[in-house]
Amino acid sequence: MLLATFKLCAGSSYRHMRNMKGLRQQAVIAIGQELNRRALGGPNPSTWISQVRRRSSLLGSRLEETLYSDQELAYLQQGEEAMQKALGILSNQEGWKKESQQDNGDKVMSKVVPDVGKVFRLEVVVDQPMERLYEELVERMEAMGEWNPNVKEIKVLQKIGKDTFITHEMATEAAGNLVGPRDFVSVRCAKRRGSTCVLAGMATDFGNMPEQKGVIRAEHGPTCMVLHPLAGSPSKTKLTWLLSIDLKGWLPKSIINQVLSQTQVDFANHLRKHLESHPASEARC
Repeated sequence: MLLATFKLCAGSSYRHMRNMKGLRQQAVIAIGQELNRRALGGPNPSTWISQVRRRSSLLGSRLEETLYSDQELAYLQQGEEAMQKALGILSNQEGWKKESQQDNGDKVMSKVVPDVGKVFRLEVVVDQPMERLYEELVERMEAMGEWNPNVKEIKVLQKIGKDTFITHEMATEAAGNLVGPRDFVSVRCAKRRGSTCVLAGMATDFGNMPEQKGVIRAEHGPTCMVLHPLAGSPSKTKLTWLLSIDLKGWLPKSIINQVLSQTQVDFANHLRKHLESHPASEARC
């Protein structure tokens, strides 16, 4: 199937087929579907991570160039780069130190990563199916400010393809107003392979969203959330959140570490409260 599809794409380079944009689009979609089908049998998230890395070169191919502008291709590449870097950090189990652990088992760990800085890792189990979390965190991303008081607003500025977004996020003050309002412009990439969902992102530039007066433009480093059903309890979800942020400004490291660690703990609490108080809608994942 995959070989036949590539032959179809190759045919689009001949003169009599160059204007058949619809054919090229169908070929790209067919390749994506075939790659997704082959990924479904992966036994665990680490296998899927390897598959994502092997397939990343597709985004730079001439097939994609026929569908997107140079700027859009750059955003797609940034999204894939963010996902690979974040998953690479998570896959390395060495060097993590416990920051906090709650009575319900929620755990925050941290470590220093070369060329990235200090990163934080939240691990929680949520008593909801993965499709429900995916709906809230990806499909209803712009509604996060309604239930997470640490987020004032998230707005999707541009959507590229089916799984890449440029977003603007306004964060509220933190640590008793010691940390003033921040905003972030990020490229985010959402992928689903088999029983694993990943939402990754990193800071980017977007001409239509310049820095705003009175707000410090902070930056996300490579960051991601990984969702997959809890082993033995498919109605529950294991959520892992890698957080890497440069808050900018003049802030003591002790304040930064406290804010970021507490932000993750608060997020898990607010997410649970929201899911429990709002009946599940029909999953669209």
